[in-house]
Amino acid sequence: MVLAMACFAVEDMFIKAAAETVPIGFILMLFGSSGMLVFIFLTRQRGEAVFHPAILSRAIFARAGCEVLGRMTFALAITLTTLSNASAILQVTPLITMLGAAIFFGEKIGLKRWLAVLAGFIGVLLIIRPGLDGFEAASLLAVIATFGFAGRDLATRAAPRVLSNMQLGIYGFFVLIPTGAALLAYTGESVESNSIAILQIFGAMVFGVVAYNALTIAMRTGDVSVVSPFRYTRLLFAFTLAIFVFDESPDALTLFGGLLIVVSGGYTLMQSRKNTTVKVSENTA
Repeated sequence: MVLAMACFAVEDMFIKAAAETVPIGFILMLFGSSGMLVFIFLTRQRGEAVFHPAILSRAIFARAGCEVLGRMTFALAITLTTLSNASAILQVTPLITMLGAAIFFGEKIGLKRWLAVLAGFIGVLLIIRPGLDGFEAASLLAVIATFGFAGRDLATRAAPRVLSNMQLGIYGFFVLIPTGAALLAYTGESVESNSIAILQIFGAMVFGVVAYNALTIAMRTGDVSVVSPFRYTRLLFAFTLAIFVFDESPDALTLFGGLLIVVSGGYTLMQSRKNTTVKVSENTA
């Protein structure tokens, strides 16, 4: 899980760096194309079908839509705002996923976890600071991205079991191609040949694929309640890259807001683990 979070942070770094010289729409197109080809190769290596009838299910369409929303808005967020702010806001995604699980899957949430969710959203407000001088409207893109990624995670849970993670990876990267093309057509930006940007996008793809596989291994082979809290190490890696690569200086409110989000999320996961342990003990008895 720690490896996955480190690679995701490096992926974000490469995308932000590439966006300084080429349009974000082009980045999404190339990133989606290369990632899709890698997952097609991995799928074929496993002897699985690239196109499976189950992709026509509602859950897969919902997942694709949420993938587009999350990827596009977060890419824009790290391009238009600081990497540290966008990454800190992104850490609230597990809390939103928990709320979605309660709404769509009927999972019960106790008062303590509701309070933890509230604390997490207060942390987001401290970072974006609506109504204050430090407010950046582009920070709202990162907030929207959290809903997109949370929706993707929930839709993944509801996806047909016959589809493997590799197959889901194909479709997840594929939807970025038309999304990037539409964004590029909308902005009307021209794409100039830039070998450094191409290498940066390729680097983002490589680290993105490694992160995806590491995350899958962690969630499938480890105790979910144990490995999930390590998702928040992404913020540590993101802050380090933001400071040393982009010369950012997160202020006190951003640091405190990020800490509040991490603590509230970690507490929520510990409560979930405690509840699961109690249920298992009751069933065993």
